[in-house]
Amino acid sequence: MNDRNREERQSPKLDTRLIHFGSEVDAATGASSVPIYQASTFHHHDIFNPPTHDYSRSGNPTRQALEDYIAVLEGGVRGFAFASGMAAISSTFMLFSAGDHLIVTEDVYGGTYRLLTQILSRMNIETTFVDMTDLEAVKAALQPNTKAVYMETPSNPTLKITDIGAVAEWAREHDLISIVDNTFMTPYYQRPIEQGVDIVLHSATKFLGGHSDVLAGLAVARDDALADRLKYVQNGLGTVLGAQESWLLMRGMKTLGARMAHSEISARKLADWLARRQDIAAVYYPGLAEHPGREVQEKQSEGYGAVVSFDVGSGDRAKRVLSRVKLPLVAVSLGAVESILSYPAMMSHASMPPEVRLERGITDGLLRFSVGLEDIGDLLADLEQALEA
Repeated sequence: MNDRNREERQSPKLDTRLIHFGSEVDAATGASSVPIYQASTFHHHDIFNPPTHDYSRSGNPTRQALEDYIAVLEGGVRGFAFASGMAAISSTFMLFSAGDHLIVTEDVYGGTYRLLTQILSRMNIETTFVDMTDLEAVKAALQPNTKAVYMETPSNPTLKITDIGAVAEWAREHDLISIVDNTFMTPYYQRPIEQGVDIVLHSATKFLGGHSDVLAGLAVARDDALADRLKYVQNGLGTVLGAQESWLLMRGMKTLGARMAHSEISARKLADWLARRQDIAAVYYPGLAEHPGREVQEKQSEGYGAVVSFDVGSGDRAKRVLSRVKLPLVAVSLGAVESILSYPAMMSHASMPPEVRLERGITDGLLRFSVGLEDIGDLLADLEQALEA
């Protein structure tokens, strides 16, 4: 057996790394849980030899354990924990300067769209939104001042699939930073850094946390140079995650594998059930045989995820369904142990002008179902009674 095969054989699988990530046992006490260091500042025993941590904005031991944890899972050199998913995204965009141009997935999360079009545009950072299922469209968007390409795959909420490796390779050829929002897939199913991406982002509020009880964002850098730049921005902006939230997030992440596997099985059944109904205008799920991005999804991911979007035909009908379901939360967000039914037109993508939403396929009849851990038979029965109204 050669060295490479031996290393691959000995490398723990991700299910194991979720539990044994390097900081799961406290080195000082042997505690089976990383302690919460509820401290804002740290004593300098020797002024000429400062401690590793001196002020919690710059670094906290609990947050450091989390940051090391996500770096292990994503395969990057360094991780960073932020106060929210949008804090992670906005801090990453602060790598760029006035006059820079970005290429971005067209049906991107509404908060990202708002940041790019209403805030960063005031700082003269330009954005071109493209259909990233079409590599030629991505290439055609290149300008002399382009600095990065930002992917969201599967996209939110229409679940379009971008070929991560192809876009990352093209970006590298043009000295662009490649960025992927990996919230929907998580490293359990998709690890973009292994496919050449430079920065991976997460709204860790969603599947990573998994319990609707913590607001957090994460970023992972591919190399040391980018990691140093992200650290500088994180410290300078102060967009850091607190110790308590860091601990809660680590606790949630330990069960990521079990939760994702269970929810994906149910999501497949939900998508198949919806696809067979005559009263559903469209179903979006990369695990469906007719999904145009299924082949790419299977090439770059180890699963299809736990989010299913579907169009019930009209805004009035969507609102009736939302008013009648009993099991899923009707709420913003996704990725929790409880199922969450969301209405993008009035929730996640409300900041998009109606005409822009419609251009991207985010119709008034579109619903987004994040499948939780309930019995799938109960979920289907509940949704059926809501649809029959």
